[in-house]
Amino acid sequence: MSDNIKTAELFECENPYIKELVKASEYPWEIIPKIGEYAKKLIAEGVPGYHLMASDVLVGENVNIAPTATIIGPAVIGANTEIRPGAYIRGNVIIGEGCVIGNSTELKNCVLLDNVQAPHFNYVGDSILGNRAHIGAGVICSNLKADGKEVVVRGDGDYRTGLRKLGAILGDGADIGCNSVLNPGTVVGKNTSAYPLTSLRGVYPPDSIVKSQKEVVKRQ
Repeated sequence: MSDNIKTAELFECENPYIKELVKASEYPWEIIPKIGEYAKKLIAEGVPGYHLMASDVLVGENVNIAPTATIIGPAVIGANTEIRPGAYIRGNVIIGEGCVIGNSTELKNCVLLDNVQAPHFNYVGDSILGNRAHIGAGVICSNLKADGKEVVVRGDGDYRTGLRKLGAILGDGADIGCNSVLNPGTVVGKNTSAYPLTSLRGVYPPDSIVKSQKEVVKRQ
């Protein structure tokens, strides 16, 4: 199969406290069930230069957390990350360095690699966002099918994930336009952009522009 959906094809993870989790899985959805226990391990063992903000929340240096943000552990928040007003981190979350978690953005059971931006009214559940990935205002990573059945990633072939909940997998440098919806099991390749108001479903190649579900062009 020619789909570029293996973990190593989507992410170049050198973050010292995340790379063990990422590089141990052949396919990115294999990471999803491991996030909670891995976050607990990091909290128990510690990360150099990080400190406990609460018993189950580990925070790096120069993290800016708004007083109105809500953080429920286990959670690890990378250095130089900004958590803006009204953000809701609700457990099993690992955030890389230099990220932005914006106003009214909700994170749940997800991994964000370094320099990710989810800045306005976003939902990111059971998902992985690669380095420098950006999701515009109102982008939703839908993680549960209407029938509640197993999420199957559909590309050149069908990849059974064994997961009832799986949101989106965004490769390094992916950029999703405002008010788009990533349906359960969507995979977006490295450096691929999607127009605003797009409903994404299935697998999208790297270095492309998604104008609609039926129109995908190679980035020039």
